[in-house]
Amino acid sequence: MTEIRVDGESLTPEDVEKVARDDATVFVSGDARERVRTARKRVEQVVESGEAVYGVNTGFGELVDERIPQEDIETLQSNLVRSHAAGAGRELTREEVRAMMLGRINALVKGYSGIRELVIDQLVTMLNEGVHPVVKSRGSLGASGDLAPLAHLALVLMGEGTATADGTEMSGADALETVGLEPVTLAAKEGLALINGTQLSVGLAALAVRDAERAIRAADVAGALTTEVTMGTTASADPAIVDIRPHDGHAKTARNVKRLTHNSEIVESHRNCDRVQDAYSIRCLPQVHGAVRDAVAHLREAVEIELNSATDNPLIFPADAVNSRASGAGDAAVLSGGNFHGDPLALPLDYLTNAVTELAAISERRVDRMLNPNVQESHLPPFLTEHSGLRSGYMIAQYTAAALLNENRSIGRASMDNTPVSGNQEDHVSMSAQSAYNARRAVENALAVVGIELLCGVQASEFIDDDLSHGVGTGAAYDAVREVVPPLTDDRPIHEDISTAETLVHSGLLEARVEDALGESLE
Repeated sequence: MTEIRVDGESLTPEDVEKVARDDATVFVSGDARERVRTARKRVEQVVESGEAVYGVNTGFGELVDERIPQEDIETLQSNLVRSHAAGAGRELTREEVRAMMLGRINALVKGYSGIRELVIDQLVTMLNEGVHPVVKSRGSLGASGDLAPLAHLALVLMGEGTATADGTEMSGADALETVGLEPVTLAAKEGLALINGTQLSVGLAALAVRDAERAIRAADVAGALTTEVTMGTTASADPAIVDIRPHDGHAKTARNVKRLTHNSEIVESHRNCDRVQDAYSIRCLPQVHGAVRDAVAHLREAVEIELNSATDNPLIFPADAVNSRASGAGDAAVLSGGNFHGDPLALPLDYLTNAVTELAAISERRVDRMLNPNVQESHLPPFLTEHSGLRSGYMIAQYTAAALLNENRSIGRASMDNTPVSGNQEDHVSMSAQSAYNARRAVENALAVVGIELLCGVQASEFIDDDLSHGVGTGAAYDAVREVVPPLTDDRPIHEDISTAETLVHSGLLEARVEDALGESLE
């Protein structure tokens, strides 16, 4: 069983995927535990001093000027969690909840939140033992972080709310009992520390990064195959072209195309043909796919930073570490700021939505070039079926690709919206959680479109001269598809073909088969 180290410094999107999807277990490093204990001592110094400090002994949001008596501080934290568990909409999936839980643990162990170690341990045990809070998906504005979803999570720590354990939904208290835990009574600062942060947004974003990276590599495979079967040229991926416009993503896709089509007899068979240029969807494949790659890389960079950031408010520092006027007592300095604001994620997430929509767009155009009798090459029959007219072949697969593309194009760009809340105290919000939902939906649709292109490329291969072989990588892709989808020799319902091709792409199985044949990883 894979075990992931949680230290507040080194969590990656790959780690998030392993925990969220593959149930990898987590443990907190010793250094991180020491930081947690130190920060907690500083919070206790502040409580004992009686000085008014936001989030410790004051109200929240617009109620910041309301002073809370020391005997009511625990009640304040519990009331905060209860009142903020105000979500709506569908429930988060299992993997979404696990991604959010992992991100929250990692942010808390950085040692700036002032939460007790026992609360960290409770979260870790819940995650490792499969106690998953039932979390409503809507309610976050991405500032002050993902308040409502994180509050639904925190309720279960208190033995309230609902959770699933062993696949069964039950009360929070019963779920804790199944793994030998007791409800936690939240102490000063802990309610706010648990719910104030971007961990829903960044957890979803981490999964979107992993899926988008699979989509772009699979699109390189599908596009290289389409280039072959439409009798296109791979000259557009020549290093000479790349070198004089050296965008990183462009270079990686070009190298992939060349490796995938290495030793392709199909490509070589028409090297001296009369065609001067291919259509843009073939000829500009490296440039378009490359631009998408760069967008995904931009999001990955933001996610890697955010996963390992302290994002709640206020934050606890040693007094000698700050230069600004701060609340505090003893060696504790408490600073209020805006690390919970989700724009560092919202903007690149919306960028990703745009980018994968473009990936789906160029893939759909290549699908049309294989199916459409008005543009395809004479060696391919209309809609990739013999006796067209009597048969429709893969005609409607392009309809599905077009519908998925239309959905992507209609998805709103959430980060452009702003609705002030909390009596206008919180007057600019990011909508990062909605940006994350949109991006994941767009990526899922793009994966399906790429799966359709792959399916059509393999079917088109059936009409290529049997004496001509594919490239090393495109041949492996053909074999991977044909192991699970038979040739379309007569009309049949093709929804299962589409679903199977999408699964090959989304699961990474296609990528693994191709890389095994190449003897190296795709970029």
